[in-house]
Amino acid sequence: MADHPSLFDLPPGGRVPLAKVILVTGPSGSGKTRFTNRTGLPVVALDDFYFDGDHPGLPRRHGMVDWDSPKCWNKALAMSCIIELATTGQTVLPVYDIPTNAKISERTCYLDGAKFILVEGIFASEIIDDLRTEGLLADALCISRPRAQTFWFRLMRDLDEARKPPLNLIRRGIAHTLAEPQLYRDLEAQGFRKVSIVEAHETLTRALVKAR
Repeated sequence: MADHPSLFDLPPGGRVPLAKVILVTGPSGSGKTRFTNRTGLPVVALDDFYFDGDHPGLPRRHGMVDWDSPKCWNKALAMSCIIELATTGQTVLPVYDIPTNAKISERTCYLDGAKFILVEGIFASEIIDDLRTEGLLADALCISRPRAQTFWFRLMRDLDEARKPPLNLIRRGIAHTLAEPQLYRDLEAQGFRKVSIVEAHETLTRALVKAR
C-alpha cells in the first residue's frame, strides 16, 4: 500500500530510485495537465490528493472552499505515493472528482521501465524541497502562457467540467490572473524553471535521450 510505514524506515536520500521526478507546475489553466498526459510517461496528478469536501477545517475563499490552499491537500499521502512509485515501480493513486469534491476511486500506476515520473499540479511547490532531500528530483518546470490565455483556458475548462458555480469561477479566475506575476517569481525562487509548452517538450526530450 502507498502509505506503508516501511517506506520511511530509511533516512532521506537512502533509497536507490528506479526513476526520478520531474515536477511540472504553473498557474491553473497553463496547460500542465495536457502536457504531462501526452508524454506517455507515468503521471502523478497532485489534484487527486485533495481532501474530500467534508474534511474538517478546510479554509474558505470566494464563497467556497479555497481549493488553492495547501491546507486542502494531503501532502503526506502524495509524498508516500511518489516515493513508492519511484523506488518500487508501482503505487496506488487516488482518483479525485473535483465537481463533487470527493475521492471516487483508485488506480494503480506502474513505472513500466520509465526513468522519469511526471508529478504535476499547483501544489508542486509544496514538495520540491522534500524531493530534493529524498534525492528524487530530476527537474522542476513551471509552464507559462500569456495571462489572458491562461484566464480563458482555465475558465472554459472549469465551466465545461462544471467544477464550481460560474460566478465563483470568474472571481477565482480574476484573483489568479492578478496573482500570476508574483506566483512566477515565487516559483523561480524555489528552483522552478519558467518555460513555454514548447520548451517543456524540448526539455523532456533531452532528458529522455540523456537517460538512455
